[in-house]
Amino acid sequence: MRILHTDLDLARDSYYAATAPQGARQPPLQGELAVDVAVIGAGLAGLSAALELAERGLQVALLEAHEVGYGASGRNGGQAIAGLACELSTIEAQLGLADARRVFGMTLEALDLLHERCRRYGIDCEWQPGFLNVAVNARKARALRATHDRLQVVYGDAYAAASQWVAPADLPRWIVSPRYHSAVHDGRSGHLHPLKYCRGLARAAVERGVRLHEGTPVVRLEHGPQPRLHTPEGSVRCEQVLLAGNVYLQGVAPQLAARIMPVATYLVGTRRVAPARLKALLPTEAAVCDTNVVLDYFRPTRDGRVLFGGGVSYSRRTPRSVADKLRRRLVATFPSLQDVEVEYAWGGFVDITMNRAPDFGRLRADGAPGASRSSNVYYVQGFSGHGLALTGLAGRLVAEAMAGDAGRFDTFARLRHRAFPGGSYLRTPALVLAMAYYRLLDLW
Repeated sequence: MRILHTDLDLARDSYYAATAPQGARQPPLQGELAVDVAVIGAGLAGLSAALELAERGLQVALLEAHEVGYGASGRNGGQAIAGLACELSTIEAQLGLADARRVFGMTLEALDLLHERCRRYGIDCEWQPGFLNVAVNARKARALRATHDRLQVVYGDAYAAASQWVAPADLPRWIVSPRYHSAVHDGRSGHLHPLKYCRGLARAAVERGVRLHEGTPVVRLEHGPQPRLHTPEGSVRCEQVLLAGNVYLQGVAPQLAARIMPVATYLVGTRRVAPARLKALLPTEAAVCDTNVVLDYFRPTRDGRVLFGGGVSYSRRTPRSVADKLRRRLVATFPSLQDVEVEYAWGGFVDITMNRAPDFGRLRADGAPGASRSSNVYYVQGFSGHGLALTGLAGRLVAEAMAGDAGRFDTFARLRHRAFPGGSYLRTPALVLAMAYYRLLDLW
């Protein structure tokens, strides 16, 4: 195992990169191109939108600065979960209960859409159903149970039918660990190999006529009735634009960048574990995430490993001790894995909003968010670590809006967001202090 210190290495030396077929690389853009829609970012949101638009008969150019799935879409913990990163009370406070229910229903649709695309495009992304949200003590269990009970009552039968409370006495049927008190099991959510899923969507998009160009950073966005995207060796003129690069937009939309914070999170992957041994620890093979603010998340893989994630960093460099720290947390979770070595260590950046709600909308001609429906530049960002399924739905909602039906997209666009305080120099130290406070709360 080697510990890596650049974002580029972290993208390429993960368990996912080692086990996902590469597929044909797409050439950088050279020269001028004219299309109906230009999409920046070949992650899950951009790929989803490109597919939806192409299937509506539109000409689409998809520009990716690095390679398909380079960012969070191809490096994440692999957990596809219903709901949002924020509490639903955040949505209720801004939109009201009726629209909060509508938003939650769309997060369930996002899971259905993921399965639909795997079937339709023949993508084997190693789907495994089941997700456990675990509490580390009785106090956190009470809060988890209250949230679960309210979701069962207020947010409909679709959630209630797939979820159940797991009391302490029943927990060993789901997970065998000294760290956890109780849990909620969601049978509709689950986990998968995210980079295999990304590359499968990219293949499908290219087959349907999307002009995909890897190694093509956008250096400038020129607004107007027909926006133009400038790249190092070419340009794209179009009718509409989607910004789906999240923390990797590289200054194309600075007003958007102020509304999200890039937070690095890390994972390790063990060597293979005997199937019976792994089954004894995770009998249902569900993905697991705790309810702490600074949380741990983990899951078994199809080839018998444990992928274990957690820890955060607010700089662009990986702490040298991160793999050792994660291994210690893994062993604290499953002491019987003390003898199992870590083979992979990697990480990536999550785009977090101030309220952890997703940030969808349009840009004005001056590049600021908050434009009306007449705007031709859309954006989706701020999935806050909860986007593996929701990014796919975001692409569908943008495509609907670009085709003239903006009702569902605008439900999300009505959510209000603030820039992080302190500007580019002070917001990181401020967040470090805030997260130190939340770590203390997690210990209580």
